[in-house]
Amino acid sequence: MTKTVAVIGAGIVGVSTAIELRRAGHEVVLIDRAGPATGTSHGNGGVLAAAAVLPVTGPGLWKKAPKMLLDPDQPLFLRWSYLPKLMPWLMRYMSHANAEAALTRARAIAPLLGDSLADHLALAGGTPAEKWLVASDYVFAYPDRAAFEADAFGWKTRSDLGFPHEVLEHGAFQAYDPAMSTDFALGVRQPNHGRITDPGHYVKDLATHAQSLGARLVIGEVRDFVEEGGRLTGLRIGGETLPCDAAVVATGVWSGPLARRLGLEVPLESERGYHLELWEPSVMPKSPVMFAAQKFVATPMEGRLRLAGIVEFGGLDAPASAAPFELLRRSIRKAMPGLTWTREVEWMGHRPSIADSLPVIGAAPRLAGVFVGFGHDHVGLTAGPKTGRLLAQLVSGQTPNFDLAPFAPDRFS
Repeated sequence: MTKTVAVIGAGIVGVSTAIELRRAGHEVVLIDRAGPATGTSHGNGGVLAAAAVLPVTGPGLWKKAPKMLLDPDQPLFLRWSYLPKLMPWLMRYMSHANAEAALTRARAIAPLLGDSLADHLALAGGTPAEKWLVASDYVFAYPDRAAFEADAFGWKTRSDLGFPHEVLEHGAFQAYDPAMSTDFALGVRQPNHGRITDPGHYVKDLATHAQSLGARLVIGEVRDFVEEGGRLTGLRIGGETLPCDAAVVATGVWSGPLARRLGLEVPLESERGYHLELWEPSVMPKSPVMFAAQKFVATPMEGRLRLAGIVEFGGLDAPASAAPFELLRRSIRKAMPGLTWTREVEWMGHRPSIADSLPVIGAAPRLAGVFVGFGHDHVGLTAGPKTGRLLAQLVSGQTPNFDLAPFAPDRFS
């Protein structure tokens, strides 16, 4: 049965959903308050991180976090004035900082991430967006074997879930990638990953492709749902009503107000992420490389090197902080000595982080015809196409061949 479906949010999840819905034959209206790829989908690290199954809340974070917050060379920042508002969410978030919760998250999310390069190729293949996709390794850099072995829990978890890796040391890391400083004596190469050489253009090209398939783009902000007899009949955008048979909420960290109108109390918070782009770099790493201690990734992109990462808690309204950008500058100079560049671009955006580090994907239980897909924290770009395909199947009345129970929208009720 053909439906008119409104997809709210034109980041990677929303645009993927719109394309899959059009391919399934539905009429689609793609709605965004500012236009495609104007938020996190523009500014992410650009890695298709298939093996990124471990949450930030790993074992031992309780002990590490206070020291990290007081050390300007650590990748964790907090706007202290925001702490009172953050505290209820933060306590729920930190309650998952143990091995059992980390393993539960890893096992649940691995099927959503594991085929990410193939998922993106299936979505973008044959479209103008395909040119931004590159198959690649994903590498972690450590100063020595002791630092690598301190991350043994994470590497064992990835291996147990079927993600292989190769340890490069005794000069093998520099032989693999001459751009790496000898300060990083050990690298870990993960094959079967990918990167996107311009995430913003990639998602914009996907949105253009969705329109070429017949999706209609509307710039505006959805304020409320219109219902009749417990079923969705439309959306309120400004002072007007847009009729529709179904809707998908995929507005990332801004999904909270609409979720609450659906009766969903999702513990959602902004995890502020930073990137620093170095244009015309004198040296480029072979593959995206995560500097494990500093928790930032350096990704080769079109004409520039993007440094992305850092975690800052400070809400949606405060301006960007200077200290994270300075940390990225200091860190890359240590990692790649001799690197020069002609200009910089700074960016700060908002990762949608849910307290248990798992997104919500599924039907809204209190209003028939509404579905949600948001809260992917660090892996939204990676998981976007598969999430979009799952949402399109749900809208179409199909039962996905995928266990969605861990992602249930009402699991916090």
